[in-house]
Amino acid sequence: MGAVRTRRMPRAVRERQMLDAAVQIFGWRGCTAASMDETAELVGVFKPLVHLYLNSKEALFTACIRREAAALTEAVRAGVHPGVPADRQLWEALRAFFRHTARHPEGWAVLHLQARTHGEPFAAEIVAMRAEIVEFVTRLILVAAREAHHDPGPPERAVAGLAEALAGAAGSLADWANATPGVSARQAAATLMNFAWAGLGDLMEDRPWTPPADDPTAPTALT
Repeated sequence: MGAVRTRRMPRAVRERQMLDAAVQIFGWRGCTAASMDETAELVGVFKPLVHLYLNSKEALFTACIRREAAALTEAVRAGVHPGVPADRQLWEALRAFFRHTARHPEGWAVLHLQARTHGEPFAAEIVAMRAEIVEFVTRLILVAAREAHHDPGPPERAVAGLAEALAGAAGSLADWANATPGVSARQAAATLMNFAWAGLGDLMEDRPWTPPADDPTAPTALT
């Protein structure tokens, strides 16, 4: 069935419709299998209009990645209230993350699955998004640690490693939560808090885990 003619509307509105449709299709099928015709059909316009606005399938895919990445990072930042205790801030960040990925499963699939598996330059967009989230979490942990210790606190590089691990775990858990019926964003966030905060809480109290004494070559935690 051909595309249905629709009334004229502002370009920004039409582009948003195209991106909404493309995110669904790319989330389901990936960039290689998807087509511009599918996007045009879902929006109800002719294919040349999609090309006119967004140039090519690769440009459309990139635009989808950038929009979804910006929306996710903004949701995480907006979910955190400065001034509350460190565990509350991390909880709020995780809850905002899982709430967003649950509400936008196709967008999350574009970011966490499709963009990462279609090579450059798409993977580079995800690296940039992840770096922004990791930096945000790193700052959150650093501030909490320094406030707890009342001194310079742990090295930033070591804390960045913790933030990387936490971001990776959150991504995998979001995939699991979206694929598992009945798992809410709150439950997913609580799962990761229970997994991570016991260790982070000990670090806040200067009680890091250290390697066994019979392994003298192993570095201590956060060094």
